[in-house]
Amino acid sequence: MRMLLLIIFMAVLWSNCSSENKTIPIDSVMKIAQQQYNALLVEIDGKKLLPRTIEKGELKLVEPEDWTSGFFPGALWYLYQYSGDEKWKAAAEKYSSLLEDIQYFTGNHDIGFMMYCSYGNGYRITKNKQYRELLIQSAKSLCTRYNPKVGCIRSWDWNQKKWQYPVIIDNMMNLELLLWAFHETGDSSFFKIAVAHADNTMKNHFREDFSTYHVVDYDPKTGQPRIKQTWQGLSDSSAWARGQAWGLYGFTMMYRETGNLKYLKLAEKIAEFILKHIPHDMVPYWDFDVDSDSEPRDASAAAIMASAFFDLSKYGSESSGKYLNAAIKILQSLSSEKYLAKPGENNHFILMHSVGSKPGQSEIDVPLNYADYYYMEALLKASRRMQ
Repeated sequence: MRMLLLIIFMAVLWSNCSSENKTIPIDSVMKIAQQQYNALLVEIDGKKLLPRTIEKGELKLVEPEDWTSGFFPGALWYLYQYSGDEKWKAAAEKYSSLLEDIQYFTGNHDIGFMMYCSYGNGYRITKNKQYRELLIQSAKSLCTRYNPKVGCIRSWDWNQKKWQYPVIIDNMMNLELLLWAFHETGDSSFFKIAVAHADNTMKNHFREDFSTYHVVDYDPKTGQPRIKQTWQGLSDSSAWARGQAWGLYGFTMMYRETGNLKYLKLAEKIAEFILKHIPHDMVPYWDFDVDSDSEPRDASAAAIMASAFFDLSKYGSESSGKYLNAAIKILQSLSSEKYLAKPGENNHFILMHSVGSKPGQSEIDVPLNYADYYYMEALLKASRRMQ
């Protein structure tokens, strides 16, 4: 009887969520996305560069070595996944190919973003064997930045007068490449490095309220944390919005890939912090410690959160319905005229109003390619949930 009541409750819960889900204009938004990216492709044709954002009113293009380089080809793969139109596959292949040499890149931790968002999606969709080899080499390159004494992958090499071994919360996102490589090859070294990094991030990055520090600097000789601070947030003690999003997504992914409940429990605690502090329209200010409408919102953080909440809602928790509703509400806001660009505007990016680094006076209230990428990812997840 108790099981029957639980089944009925879950059915009613999903029915309510499903009806709300139908208010997300997925088809019309993806039509706009295709219009915008068609125009972007025309604008960058013949240039071996990738669109990142707007700078001084003009489209900013970046080299393959830029940390954001994988998001544009990744978005093209999503458009192909959604539409089945071969022109998007051709474009995705073309712009992914610009990153081929990045498989050997060891200059920072961002090879996960660069290669898994581009070639990772390409391999998932096409099973191209060449992509598989590129990704395995990319995982090997990422592993060169691991220090077993610290138990983490080093994020950055710059600012060495201040930091000895900096690890940023963003780095959780790059572990997906390692776990993919483990599942694909059976090489346990990939798994061990990913788990060690996640465990030490869990131990050292989070405060009692489950907000996260942006940067933890370690002593590479002792493996102990030296400094806990921010680089892109309001202050060392604040909760940078995109950092919270990276944490939510990263630990949800770790649970999905390992089945270890400690990662699920942490993801849920990060989720509760976000839901407690996020504005009513579910699009955070650039830092959770600011709450004035004079401060910019960060649509990129919201898009990452939406994608993560869709995943978190699948894992059987008593809060699953709450997480699903959060994902839906975020997509509803991002799909409104406040954040969704009109065709032909916004330099052909999809979402408006993201923030790169307000303290660095860089990319404030502009479109960002990773906002578009995670927005499309979340829309595809919403579409699957509706089927």
